Amino acid sequence: MSSGRWNGALLVAGTTSDAGKSVLVAGLCRMLARRGVRVAPFKAQNMSNNSVVTLDGGEIGRAQALQAAACGLEPSVRFNPVLLKPGSDRTSQLVVRGRAVTSVGARDYIEHREHLRSVVAEELSTLRADFDVVICEGAGSPAEINLRATDLANLGLARAAEIPAIVVGDIDRGGVLAHLFGTVAVLSPQDQALIAGFVINKFRGELSLLTPGLEQLTAMTGRPTLGVIPFADDLWLDAEDSLSIVGDGVVGRPAPPIGDDWLRVAAVRLPRISNSTDVEALACEPGVSVRWVTDSARLQDADLIVVPGSKSTVSDLEWLRRNGIADAIVAHAKRGGPVLGICGGYQMLGSAIVDNVESTRGTVTGLGLLDLEVEFEADKVLAQVRGEAYGVPLSGYEIHHGRVRHTGDEPLLHTSDGVAEGSVRGSVYGTHWHGLLETDPFRRLLLDEFAEHAGRIGFVSAPDTDVAAIRSTQLDVLADLVEQNLDLDLLEALIGKGAPKELPVIRSQLAL
Repeated sequence: MSSGRWNGALLVAGTTSDAGKSVLVAGLCRMLARRGVRVAPFKAQNMSNNSVVTLDGGEIGRAQALQAAACGLEPSVRFNPVLLKPGSDRTSQLVVRGRAVTSVGARDYIEHREHLRSVVAEELSTLRADFDVVICEGAGSPAEINLRATDLANLGLARAAEIPAIVVGDIDRGGVLAHLFGTVAVLSPQDQALIAGFVINKFRGELSLLTPGLEQLTAMTGRPTLGVIPFADDLWLDAEDSLSIVGDGVVGRPAPPIGDDWLRVAAVRLPRISNSTDVEALACEPGVSVRWVTDSARLQDADLIVVPGSKSTVSDLEWLRRNGIADAIVAHAKRGGPVLGICGGYQMLGSAIVDNVESTRGTVTGLGLLDLEVEFEADKVLAQVRGEAYGVPLSGYEIHHGRVRHTGDEPLLHTSDGVAEGSVRGSVYGTHWHGLLETDPFRRLLLDEFAEHAGRIGFVSAPDTDVAAIRSTQLDVLADLVEQNLDLDLLEALIGKGAPKELPVIRSQLAL
């Protein structure tokens, strides 16, 4: 197939959140980019606290940044024009074209829908003009018919832009054939007309046992299954969303240590965790075992405790205190054990947080492990940043409302402008920078210091771990899975020609 034959757009919808939409879009983008196709990702509306900062200082979902990398592109607000960042069970921060504009509840959001619909339509239109192919990712499930009137990312997008859709289902969850059939069946006939096929994700076992079910699914819906993607155990970087992090659990696939000792890392799974992917760079290292914890008892045998970012810093700090984790962190630090705080976690380690913006609680006492006072301002700091520490060039990004008003600790690093950033006080470290641990030489130096504080004299940091290369390899694995397991001729026809005319309508009381 020549790259010039690929032209058009496609929506990848899912039966549920975390069905595999994000990784399938990334795999499709990488596959097309390897063929010389000018391809771009697009997610009209994302709900996630995992985000990155673009070159122009905007904020988008991290999944779209990964998809951009799959295309060989820098992240851009064009790829995710609407981002909702949950701050509580009822409200979310609304980010439009990379900038936070307000806080909304479910009912408030309806008031913004027409404006957001025009923003989404404009951004998708310009992307389609600038690229050969745009692969769009849906949000949640198109079967959420109670939300259809305000839908911007699923069939609302497909109908407005006249693009075909495929539905991916995670067979690991069970009942995938019913999920796929039901997703189509509850839709209106007009929406059903755009659902052109299915993809099964995370399949294990003998394909011949599944084939009769796929044939019956086609007979019942008139729509083919484009392919069955096998479960790939080594795909774990940049998890689709925070739903992938539930309770306690190991991060990644720990490799045996080079030396005699493991370094055991406990990352606190905050209720409103933000940029949870920061710890994944640590999990790439041989001999480093990273696990999420929600129980103070699970901190007792940790060598390093990581307190990650939070969308609700004061609320999550109160949660730490209620369940005893705060006391366990303080006790660990007082024994000389290393602690690392990132962004919101860094703020929690200080002496005081003045918050009249996010929680409106005023002055709140921190854990007191750092001589640090932070005050929240309405305007969010959004920036890609560069600097240096230990003689190593660094890069990262900042996303936070808090400003440091006082620090009496040694800085962790200096920015490219020579400004001190972060804190080090004994075995306690902190920074506002996300992505900092992806700088390989810096991460190794930190791990050596953490191991020394923890008394893990037999721990040896690997000299050649390359997080960027690991991520690139995983994108190539995704592209290989797409090429080897999907019907690319059918996929090309859908992207270029749209959904086939007169697809059967599945009649149901809801779809009449």
